[in-house]
Amino acid sequence: MIASKASSLNPCKAFHRHKYANMLPNTLFLVLFLPLAACAPFPAAPVPSPKAVDPGDNATEFVRAHCGCTRYPDLCFASLSAYADAVRRNPVLLARVASNVTLARLRALRAHVSALRRAGAAATGREAAALRDCADALGDAADQVGRTTAELRGLEALAGMEVAWRVSNALTWMSAALTNEDTCSDGFGEVPSAGAADADLKSDMCRRVRRVKQYTSNALALVSGLV
Repeated sequence: MIASKASSLNPCKAFHRHKYANMLPNTLFLVLFLPLAACAPFPAAPVPSPKAVDPGDNATEFVRAHCGCTRYPDLCFASLSAYADAVRRNPVLLARVASNVTLARLRALRAHVSALRRAGAAATGREAAALRDCADALGDAADQVGRTTAELRGLEALAGMEVAWRVSNALTWMSAALTNEDTCSDGFGEVPSAGAADADLKSDMCRRVRRVKQYTSNALALVSGLV
């Protein structure tokens, strides 16, 4: 079953105790802890009708505790705390919200890349190719994060092997999304900086992709804690 209320009080320990933990992909731990490529934070997507965060509120502390298990806890809490009441201290809902926030970030970044391509921002053929490949990779990543969200839908009603199977699928899709984000940043890493304009485009894209990867990493960690 989904982690109990008792285990949700110590979310970082729940995953290691669960009997299905050893069924998850061995690559998960590599994905979570491999260094991210050094690629300005992506502008925050607006949170619909955000509620003021009460540090003493139990729902808020639930989000803070689970975010403490991620690689970027401050970013996690800043992006998810406004949803504390909607999450209702439910780790499945928290993981689903994190996936949806990541999906919104990916779509916004892909739209930005598409806008750059339409504006002819690439000064060289290599840059144009990197933008094209990045747009494709981000589109694939968005599709994979969407599939993660689909796997989490209705998970609360399941138990046992079905939970392990669905979470494993969700982790596979989210890990694949992170790989596609790496593909995008790697493409720009191979573009030589022939001038100031080239360097600006390259560094801007690396910063934006790095930020999205941080959201994806956090969502991946929250999904991994469900079994």
